[in-house]
Amino acid sequence: MRLHVSSSPHIRDPVTTRRLMLDVVIALCPALIASIVYFGYRAAVVVAVAVGSAVLFEFISRRIMKRPQTIGDFSAVITGMLVAFNMPATVPIYLPVIGSLIAIVVVKQMFGGLGQNFVNPALAARIILTISFPAAMTLFVAPATAPGTDLVSSATPLAMLRNQFVPLPDYLDLFLGRGKAGCIGEVCILALLTGAVYLLIRRVITAWIPLFYLATVAIMVAIGGQDPLYHLLSGGLILGAFFMATDYVTSPLTNKGKIIYGLGCGLLTGLIRLFGGMVEGVSFSILLMNILVPHLDRWTRPVQFGGGLKHAKK
Repeated sequence: MRLHVSSSPHIRDPVTTRRLMLDVVIALCPALIASIVYFGYRAAVVVAVAVGSAVLFEFISRRIMKRPQTIGDFSAVITGMLVAFNMPATVPIYLPVIGSLIAIVVVKQMFGGLGQNFVNPALAARIILTISFPAAMTLFVAPATAPGTDLVSSATPLAMLRNQFVPLPDYLDLFLGRGKAGCIGEVCILALLTGAVYLLIRRVITAWIPLFYLATVAIMVAIGGQDPLYHLLSGGLILGAFFMATDYVTSPLTNKGKIIYGLGCGLLTGLIRLFGGMVEGVSFSILLMNILVPHLDRWTRPVQFGGGLKHAKK
């Protein structure tokens, strides 16, 4: 009998990339449905264009780079959905196409494809688009409450808080997304939490990063004299904490690293919201912490059995 010793890992698991990505797509569906209910067909069009563009760009780039096709693993679908979710429903149709191009080709494929990108593609696309097309990316609308109208231009809840508008939306409206202006995927907190619970039950993500991210933001704004619950229910915090900060590729591997990562995201978001020129800070915070992930993995790497502290520092 011949014994073949292969490299680790030696534990096999039936979980595939395709299955994990499909779970994330399913988890994003409640927010997608809510966005269509609140913003109408326009939200569906933006999402469809972003997803279609993302899949097409992945297919073309893989062909040009002569790499095996990966469009069947649903990762491009998720990227397209998140690109659209980080846009207002009023954006011109060419912006989701540009966003998908940046996310898929520039941020993902040019660095080697899935697993090689060092920052979240959808967040990088949002930041570049916001800087390049500030008027279109900040023209937010809210579902209209007056008869005969569908959407009305409105300030986001965080902008209303910053500018001391009264009356502010109540907690229930913020939770359900009623009359709440914002990006397509961030409005209905109930829908986002439904998807987040699904991911936790399926063990696609763990609670370390979202828990410490949200808790840190709440503590920061409370120290700053503002309402923590209002901040938690406003902006892209829930979308970012559960669906983007937890990205496998751009988040730490160890639990200690996840905790530090969540704390860092929360600290930066709180500082930007309290003292920055922008009312929102989720995208920049997660992107900055993405860059630190390799260092967090190295600093929190478990010590090998018998290796000791000196060995761990190497």
